[in-house]
Amino acid sequence: MTSKESGSRFAIGFVVGAVVGLAIGLLYAPRAGEETRQILKEKAGEIREKATEVTGKVKETATEAVRKARAKLEEIEGQAE
Repeated sequence: MTSKESGSRFAIGFVVGAVVGLAIGLLYAPRAGEETRQILKEKAGEIREKATEVTGKVKETATEAVRKARAKLEEIEGQAE
């Protein structure tokens, strides 16, 4: 596993952990139901934005890894001929 893969997995795990922790914290906070629902709605929007950002970074990393693997494969195939 490369360091980029580890970083991507860490980022995804971090976001998931943050979502779970935030939800638990908000549900146990002493607030009115309507206020809690509003906060959850706002935080869900923020988390959705972060998840989209992390997904984009993961896609970039995967695309770069595929590009490098193809280049290396072409290099190896060229040497075998």
